[in-house]
Amino acid sequence: MQIGKKIKRLRLKKGLTQEELGERTDLTKGYISQLERNLSSPSIDTLFSILEVLGSKPKDFFDDEVQEQKVIYTMDDRTTFMDEENGYEVEWLVPGSNENEMEPILLTFQKAGEFKSFEPSLSETYAYVLKGRVAVRLGKRHYFTNKGESIYFHALDEHQIVNDNDGVSQLLLIATESYL
Repeated sequence: MQIGKKIKRLRLKKGLTQEELGERTDLTKGYISQLERNLSSPSIDTLFSILEVLGSKPKDFFDDEVQEQKVIYTMDDRTTFMDEENGYEVEWLVPGSNENEMEPILLTFQKAGEFKSFEPSLSETYAYVLKGRVAVRLGKRHYFTNKGESIYFHALDEHQIVNDNDGVSQLLLIATESYL
C-alpha cells in the first residue's frame, strides 16, 4: 500500500496545499511532502491526525477497494429546466456538477430568448455555439458569436448571454466555480 499517494490524493480532493495540511496538523510542509513521496512513514497518531483533517476514516483509508468514479454520462443522467418566460432551456449534462469546479450545460434559446444576468465573480466561462448566433454582454460591451465559434471570458463584470438569431440558438457552456 502506498500511504503517501493516498494522502496526496485525499489532500488534493480536499483542495488543500501541503502547507495548509501541515498547518492544520502541526506538521511541516516538508514532512507532508516526504510522506506523500513515501520517503517517510507517519506514526499511527500522526496518520490519524492527517486523516481527520482530510475527512477520511481509517477504515476507509486502508480499504484497498478503490471507489471507481463515474466517467460516462448518458442522456438519462441529464436534468432539464425550461424558462418559458425568458425563452431558454438549461440541460445539466453531469448530475451534481453545480457542486464541482466546473459546470457543463447545454443552453438552448428560443427566438428572443435570454439567459439570466449574472453578477461579477471570479469564475471563468467557456461556450461553443452549436447552432444560431448569440450575444454576450460583459459589463457595458457586447460581443457576437456564430455557430462554430467559441466564447471565453473571466466573469469580472456583470454578464449575460442572449439569443441574437431569428430562430433557435444552442450552445455548450462550461463555467467554473466562483471563489468570491
